[in-house]
Amino acid sequence: MVSQQQTKDSGSKKLGIVAPQDKSSKEMKSSKKMKFASSSAETESQTTISDDSKTGRGMSTMPRVVKRKLQKVRPIVEYNKMGKGIGQAHIEMQSYIGVLARSRVPLVDKKWSQIPKDVKEQIWEAVDMAFVVGQGGKKSVLASAAKKWKDFKSTLTRHYILPYTNDKEKLSHPPETYKFIEKAQWDAFVASRLSQDFESVHSQHAQIREKLEYNHRLSRKGYAGLEDELEETMPGVEIDRSTLWKRARQDKHGNIPDPKVAEKAKLIDDLQKQVSEGKVRVDGSKDVLTMALGPEHPGRLRGVGAGISPRQYFNLPKPQRVSFDDRLKESLRVLLQEETKKMEAKAREEALRMEARTKQLVEAEREHFLSQLSQLIPNFDPNILKQRISQSPKNPMSSDKASCSGGDVRSLHVEDDTAKDEEKKEEKREERRKKKKEKEEKEEEKEKEDEEKHDDKVIEVGDYSNMEAPSSLKSLCRHVETTLLPEDKILEFTIDKEVFGSDRNTFLLPEDITQFAGMEEIGATVVAVYMRHLHDVLKQANMCSMVGFIDPATVSANSGTVAERSRL
Repeated sequence: MVSQQQTKDSGSKKLGIVAPQDKSSKEMKSSKKMKFASSSAETESQTTISDDSKTGRGMSTMPRVVKRKLQKVRPIVEYNKMGKGIGQAHIEMQSYIGVLARSRVPLVDKKWSQIPKDVKEQIWEAVDMAFVVGQGGKKSVLASAAKKWKDFKSTLTRHYILPYTNDKEKLSHPPETYKFIEKAQWDAFVASRLSQDFESVHSQHAQIREKLEYNHRLSRKGYAGLEDELEETMPGVEIDRSTLWKRARQDKHGNIPDPKVAEKAKLIDDLQKQVSEGKVRVDGSKDVLTMALGPEHPGRLRGVGAGISPRQYFNLPKPQRVSFDDRLKESLRVLLQEETKKMEAKAREEALRMEARTKQLVEAEREHFLSQLSQLIPNFDPNILKQRISQSPKNPMSSDKASCSGGDVRSLHVEDDTAKDEEKKEEKREERRKKKKEKEEKEEEKEKEDEEKHDDKVIEVGDYSNMEAPSSLKSLCRHVETTLLPEDKILEFTIDKEVFGSDRNTFLLPEDITQFAGMEEIGATVVAVYMRHLHDVLKQANMCSMVGFIDPATVSANSGTVAERSRL
């Protein structure tokens, strides 16, 4: 909708004008005259229209609107908050719509819905060329044209046909006021209005009209125009529909001639006073007017004019309606959920089968790799790789802290006993106890107290060339056997702060490497060293911002409580 605040002077509103090339239109300060200015590329013309000389109400032709159309000057129609037209431009537009409805729509005994679409389109185009109606205004313009066409036929019937039913001479020609009516159309219209069918319909409508008790006195102004006037004369006062209903039934002196209406108006005044004093409470559609006149009929709202629904006025929520499409969508949604559950169950079964198959393949590969190590390393015992380093009595990593110089280093080995079979655990414990006892016996025979558990072993380095493993892993195994074990050394690594959030050193024992090479369970230290290497690779590729790392030692089963680990 297009709206524009228009200049007010002497109690009257002037029109807002849209000119095609010049927007600096001027207005004359007069309540009876309206001045419109338009300009072209060469000259500037002014048109002054006066309404001073009125001799009586005849057929309106709206020549000033036609003249403005020729000048390509269009007044802007204003609208109130409910979307109803107000102001002088709206009044002129309604009069012009009436002229078009009377002159362009054939006078036939049909409904508006039966009128050809091209006739309706001509009416809309004519109005749109004369006024700035705004977006969505076509529907309201055609609805107004339909009502005015119906009112025109009613006027002809009541004033020019029914009073002269016995005077065929009067009915033989169209009225002098409406000479544009063709005689053939007039004769057909008169015949339809004098038929028995129409008399029956006319009688029914007359009975309905007699039931209307409280007649308003608004004329063409309507409730929207009345509200606009009251907003000017009563600034800052909230104007509800009870006030509009009462004022719409007053004469120009503020009196209410009808006793029934006067009684209801007094009741409205009393209720408004009680509401202001807090004695009566209004809630939504149960307002003062409803209390005074009774409940509203469904879909109807008194005191606001036509075209405004209770939901629109009271801003009530719209009811939810479940259509066939909605029910179909809901059925499809339920069916889709069921199919999704079936697919998820099938996917879980497939995942379990794949996991079991993967374990079989890993175990077979591990056995093959151990057999290769046994061939390469003489006197190689595969059970050594199954020993848990964290429980070794001579393990320098067994204490909470350790260092290369004899200090302490925190053990970072992760043990997941839940994944082991209980019987296998017991066998390993028994094996460790036996080996521990054997080592203690051997240590008693040694002359030096600083000899470690691997000093009693004679390791012969075999040929690694036939080993089915990467060359880097072969080199690492050779380094363990030739350097780390004989010299009792460990590997030290520095993990920068940007990996896990703090700088620290960590260490790899020979047992860590042999476990890794034998595809045995590895500890958190090995995982941390690998993550440090992965961080270096990502850093070189400028991809560190895409990944985050968590220190495996902080989330292992031996680190803190379950609640503490879950917060990491």
